[in-house]
Amino acid sequence: MIRLRACEPEDLELLYRWENNADYWCAGELRTPYSRFALKQFILASGQDIYESRQMRLMIERTSDGAAVGAVDLFDFDPLNGRAGVGILIDKPYQGAGLASESLRALQTYAFRHLQLHQLYAHIAATNTASLRAFENAGFETVATLKDWIRREGQYLDVVLVTATEHHR
Repeated sequence: MIRLRACEPEDLELLYRWENNADYWCAGELRTPYSRFALKQFILASGQDIYESRQMRLMIERTSDGAAVGAVDLFDFDPLNGRAGVGILIDKPYQGAGLASESLRALQTYAFRHLQLHQLYAHIAATNTASLRAFENAGFETVATLKDWIRREGQYLDVVLVTATEHHR
């Protein structure tokens, strides 16, 4: 079991390790390391209302021992159209245990019930089968394939667009 919680100053070293681990960069669009200072500023700004910042990061915490096992992000928050993008990271030692799907379901509950969003979406490399499976297990549906959308290691890869809407849960 997991719970989602706000970022705390105590999460700085963990976020620093995750954000600067090049193994995790393949799932995102950024390829630059973050300084501790930048991450401190990010944590301080995370108290801003999502309507102001247009983004939100929540830590994924295991309820059994309070261990932070990952993070989930809402970004490109669009209150007019009731949607937001989703990103998720589960730290390597905790991968494969269903925590990503559980976290995505918890995020959907929060986004649909409390933020009154209509739709969540994610862009996932077609080769990232574990992530595709986690989103599918959380109720996301594939709605499109974007051909040659991203470049990784000199070759272009397709990206799968997945969405979840409140009434399809």
